[in-house]
Amino acid sequence: MKAMIIEKYGKIPLKLADMPVPTIGENDVLAEIVAASINPVDFKIRDGKVRMLKKFNMPLILGNDFSGVVKQVGKGVTKFKAGDQIYGRATKDRIGTFAEYIAIDENAIAMKPKNLSFEEAASIPLVGLTSYQAFHDVLKLSAGQKVLIHAGAGGIGTFAIQLAKTMGVYVATTASKAGYELVKSLGADQIIDYKNEPFEKILHTA
Repeated sequence: MKAMIIEKYGKIPLKLADMPVPTIGENDVLAEIVAASINPVDFKIRDGKVRMLKKFNMPLILGNDFSGVVKQVGKGVTKFKAGDQIYGRATKDRIGTFAEYIAIDENAIAMKPKNLSFEEAASIPLVGLTSYQAFHDVLKLSAGQKVLIHAGAGGIGTFAIQLAKTMGVYVATTASKAGYELVKSLGADQIIDYKNEPFEKILHTA
């Protein structure tokens, strides 16, 4: 299969290479990747900024989330079958969505919403899980509470604003003038121009 790889850490272009199609385990599916998203963590991995936390073997296929079609399932898989359209985020020790195929545990994927394109679905898993885990598992937000979302016009920010509003939470966010209309359209209640306004003073006096 074709895959985008790195053979060493550094700010260098990815290399298109021929790699073996991954072998699936008992609880894995083999997915043919239709779309994959690019996140800041991909650049950090490439640059070697996370190697103190996670060691990867080279050559390394980058990419953390994707959408695609199930081609084969392991004998222990119960939730999916060949032909299912899925999306998901690869676990930290099994990244590699910048390729034609990936072997991934069935618990790391879900059925692709029918109203989303493959490209739209591929953009969701990493930012969606990050936002949900922060709000639900860590902060335990509930309706009527308030939250500050930095960089509201960014990848996580745009998702987090919408999720918070769905939860009934008041949203303050930081954005530049260029991102003002975007975060407003997403439902932000209070928008702070971080380039010209000190958010900590504005929120403490609000």
